[in-house]
Amino acid sequence: PTESGFTTDVLALYDWAKARSGNSSILFWGHSLGTGIATNAARKLQEERGVQVDAVVLESPYTNIREAAANIPLTKIYRQFPGFEYLILDSMARAGLFFSSDENVKVLGCPLLILHAEDDGVVPPKLGRKLYETARKAYKDKSKVKFVTFPEKLGLGHDYISFHPELPALVKEFLNMK
Repeated sequence: PTESGFTTDVLALYDWAKARSGNSSILFWGHSLGTGIATNAARKLQEERGVQVDAVVLESPYTNIREAAANIPLTKIYRQFPGFEYLILDSMARAGLFFSSDENVKVLGCPLLILHAEDDGVVPPKLGRKLYETARKAYKDKSKVKFVTFPEKLGLGHDYISFHPELPALVKEFLNMK
């Protein structure tokens, strides 16, 4: 799988859904690695087709894959070894893996909802906050960008935000704001 391949797949799925959706809203929802794919696809749709997706929801996002790999707890032990940047971080770039959500959100204009649990043990919440700040700075209409954190006491971690019983209402409220 490649970054461009994932993006192409999402755009094909978007075309399929759009052809069958009538007037229904279509949003891109990415979780973890999928947040980079969602922002790539939204940006490509906007820049290449002049079409804006109805909204983008990012669950447990990061800024870009390099920064994520440098900050995820899994790589902590390896970061101390010489060559970590070259062998791990640079090799992703050489393979064309960037997933630059931080660059993508700078050009988006659609509503953007960022969700992150404070107890996320995979993608540090600071990366979600940083992505939010980047988007807020770039968006002309600041009301289109929202960041929601879920307290540690809920135990949602990296994978369970979608199980939160109030999430459907939260997303619906956000979509009604646009």
